[in-house]
Amino acid sequence: MWRFLRRLLTSEYLVLLLTALYVLCLWPFAPEIVSAQTALEVIMAMLPLLLLAIGQTFVLIVAGIDLSITSTMAFSSVVAAALMTGDGGYLAGNALAVPVALIAFLLIGLAVGCANGLCVVRLGMPSFMVTLVAQTFLSGAAIWFTSLHSTSVSIGDLPAAFSVIGRGGIAGIPYALLLCLVVAFAAHWLLGRTTLGRWLYAVGNNPRAATVSGVPTGRVIIIAFVLSGFCAALASIVYTSRLETGTPVLGQRVLLDVIGAAVIGGVSLFGGRGKISWVILGVLFLSVVDKGLQLLGLSQSIVFAVKGGVILLAAIIDALRSRILVRVAA
Repeated sequence: MWRFLRRLLTSEYLVLLLTALYVLCLWPFAPEIVSAQTALEVIMAMLPLLLLAIGQTFVLIVAGIDLSITSTMAFSSVVAAALMTGDGGYLAGNALAVPVALIAFLLIGLAVGCANGLCVVRLGMPSFMVTLVAQTFLSGAAIWFTSLHSTSVSIGDLPAAFSVIGRGGIAGIPYALLLCLVVAFAAHWLLGRTTLGRWLYAVGNNPRAATVSGVPTGRVIIIAFVLSGFCAALASIVYTSRLETGTPVLGQRVLLDVIGAAVIGGVSLFGGRGKISWVILGVLFLSVVDKGLQLLGLSQSIVFAVKGGVILLAAIIDALRSRILVRVAA
């Protein structure tokens, strides 16, 4: 029995099995859970979360954590919106408004990621503290910036050419889905096929041994945070274009979902372990759970409570899985 449980806990397909089991249990009470429309809604809902989770995975692999991703999204959202809004935007009506705004999204994400990484590496600060401070600062800055450019709580009247990113598609395939597929494939290739990928795992497993082996540990950690910021910027583009407005509270409630999805998928909180395919399954599971609870007509507070319990269980499983792997390696 113990051998079976050990194999189950360390299986790459545990999350997929749990997802199928959850759908089967919910089917009699909410038959629409297996409909094509529900599947489409789940896929569309998980896309921005997947982008954030992929970025978070790079940081988790090097045994860090990035709590600033949602605030990075919010700040880049309002800054870019202020550039292209038709309501007094800096580039209102200009043909370059959308391209410049997209560049602003990405530059802010890269800058925040680089700043986080430099503080962790050069100042020796814990990533938890660095990114928590960044989260607080960027959240306040986003609200302040919005108050300077709008009389409401958000910045609207964005160009149709920008909104189509989150709402449009080609040959029936949403642009957001294509973007996520490209990012997921690139991240999978980077982790599995490049020297940088091997370095990321080496730093997460044992930074001292990695340094002795010639791995530029500090540079690798900075790159992990930069990649996280970049993915946060891409998620902000998708979220903002869907909402058709820049808001300083963008993604405020999804931080726990992002970390939870990665951990549920098998990315270790202790570093050195994780795959993009696992992250996709973790995001899928959390999105299906969320949708299923909504179909049951449960209140938002109950949905949050259940998701919190699921994420806590995932953290416990991650701790057990790490102990099992250490024993097997010994």
